[in-house]
Amino acid sequence: MRDYALELKNRITFIQNALKNSEASGIIYGNSGGKDSALVGILCKKACENVLGVIMPCESKRNFGEDMEDGLKVAEQFDIEYITVDLTDAKKAIISQIEKVSEISSTAKANIAPRLRMTTLYSIGQSKNYLVAGTGNKSEGFMGYFTKWGDGAYDLNPISDLTVTDIYEFLEFLNAPENIIKKAPSAGLFEGQTDESEMGVTYKEIDEYIKTGEGKPESVAKIEAAHKRSEHKRSMPLTYSN
Repeated sequence: MRDYALELKNRITFIQNALKNSEASGIIYGNSGGKDSALVGILCKKACENVLGVIMPCESKRNFGEDMEDGLKVAEQFDIEYITVDLTDAKKAIISQIEKVSEISSTAKANIAPRLRMTTLYSIGQSKNYLVAGTGNKSEGFMGYFTKWGDGAYDLNPISDLTVTDIYEFLEFLNAPENIIKKAPSAGLFEGQTDESEMGVTYKEIDEYIKTGEGKPESVAKIEAAHKRSEHKRSMPLTYSN
C-alpha cells in the first residue's frame, strides 16, 4: 500500500506549484458525487482556499439523486464551495438542432454531457481565473474510458497516476463519506449505467493487469483491445509536418 500521508503532501505541493506557475487564483472541478471527483476536491481544498466544485446534473435521475447527495456530503465535510448548473436543457437544445440536419448515435448523445460539463467548467474557470482540475484515474485512462474533449480536458490532474484501487485506499485514509467508497462507479450518463458493465471488465481486473500484466485471458484481451483502440485519446492530435 502507498504511503498516503506522503502522497497527500506531494500532491498538495503539485497543486500549489500549478497555481503559482499559472498565476491562477483558484481551482474549479466537476463535483459528480463519485470517488474520483471527491478525491480531487479534497486534495485541491487542502492545497488552496479558493476551490469551487460544480455539480452538473444532466437528464439522468441518478445525477439529481444519489450523485448530487454524495457530492454535497463531500463539499460539506471538507468545506468546499459548490454551485449547481443543470445542463439538461442545454443538451436537449443541442440535440434538437443537430437532429434537424443529421442523425446522432446513442453513444454520441451520451458524450454530449461530458463536453457540456467541460464547457461549463472552462467558462466559469476563465471568468474567475481558476484552473480546471481533471478527475480521471489511471485505470480509466488506460482503458480510454473517458470522453475526448469532455472529462479528458483539464489544466491539471492530481490523481492521473492512481488506479481505482489506489483511489479507494486514499479516500479511506482521508475519511471520505462512506457511500462514496461503497457505491458502484458510474459516469451517470444514462439510467442504470455502471463503468464496469459498460467496459465488460472489473476495475480489479484492470488494476491487476496494469500492475502485473497478467489476468484471465478473456479479460486481458478486452483490456488490451480497449487500450489499443483508445490510444488517440491519450495522444496529442495528429498534425501534418514536412
